[in-house]
Amino acid sequence: MDVVRDDLIPMVVSLLLGTLVGLERQMGRKPAGLRTHVLVCLGSTMFVLTTKHAVLAFGGPSLDATRVVHGVVTGVGFLGAGSIMRTEGFVFGLTTAASVWMVAAIGVAVGVRAYPLAVIGAVMALIVLEGYRWLERMTDHDDPNGE
Repeated sequence: MDVVRDDLIPMVVSLLLGTLVGLERQMGRKPAGLRTHVLVCLGSTMFVLTTKHAVLAFGGPSLDATRVVHGVVTGVGFLGAGSIMRTEGFVFGLTTAASVWMVAAIGVAVGVRAYPLAVIGAVMALIVLEGYRWLERMTDHDDPNGE
């Protein structure tokens, strides 16, 4: 097994893509910033990469590597839910929760070496997180009644 090709390159790609999304969140001073996003992206990549090592170590046809992906999706959903806050009828943190979930998906894509998919996902996430701000500003209208 070539450790650089099989493990190091995917982890570095995950680090870079998670950093891009995390920087956007950090610059916006969001509850989950740079380090959180990078660690979620790296962690999800590592979980997926670990499945290959598990198959080699424990083998057998009953080992279903896709269960790791299911676990990442579920586990990160709980992590993201922790960033959602409700105060005085307003809900905050939904975008942060979604961005954490998205970097997990990016990490999983990197882990299965779907690099083009991971890059496309990271670019689209950045477009939504940063580029859509102008669309939100255009569609936000203050209610004249203050409601």
